[in-house]
Amino acid sequence: MPLELFLDLYSPPCRAIYIFAKKNGIPFEFRPVELGRGEHLKPEFLKVNPLGKVPALRDGDFLLAESVAILLYLSRKYQTAPYWYPPDLQARARVDEYLAWQHTAIQLPATNVYLCKSLLPHFSGQPVDTVCLDRLLGKLKPALQHLDQEVLAAKPFLATEQVSLADLMAFTELMQPTAVGCDLFRDWPRLGAWRARVEAALGPELVQDAHKLVLQPRDPRDAQQDPRLAQELVHRLQERLS
Repeated sequence: MPLELFLDLYSPPCRAIYIFAKKNGIPFEFRPVELGRGEHLKPEFLKVNPLGKVPALRDGDFLLAESVAILLYLSRKYQTAPYWYPPDLQARARVDEYLAWQHTAIQLPATNVYLCKSLLPHFSGQPVDTVCLDRLLGKLKPALQHLDQEVLAAKPFLATEQVSLADLMAFTELMQPTAVGCDLFRDWPRLGAWRARVEAALGPELVQDAHKLVLQPRDPRDAQQDPRLAQELVHRLQERLS
């Protein structure tokens, strides 16, 4: 059985895994899981990840969840180029440092901005709550300032002199709000230059392929297909963003 990756490409960590696998020529079966349709809660997916979250990996009888764990598994199994996860102790520690920091500093606030700007209005049919959006952008600002004025003032990439798993994770996370009109790079020149370097390293065509879903407007009819599910999602999103 080929390696299977269960992904929703609306999700930044899923896009990171998709890009990494494609960029490194890793053979895999793409198993799409649409979060917006509740497919992550269906019994067949819960057999893969009982927590009901993507990304997930199945390699024969072996099941694995969590994006960082999956990226490290793929890098080790397929012995990808060392710059992704350097063998040097201190360089690897810098990658680990970012991957540990980013969950609450980047991933959570960036995702919340996206949910407020795009997903909640889509499923609720209501306009964007600009007060909530400004509050959420404010929570992300310290991390963007840290990356722009400290980390990227010292080196071209986030952990080392070359692109690494740290950059891949950060890039997909920061593209999420940017794709729906909250350009997180506009006010931070070093971060904007870093974005261009990462896109060049990954390949513009692969970046576009991975982001084509999130870059295009959602079809309003999708939110009407299952009103009960839409209502449940709105309730969950409002609780999360309050």
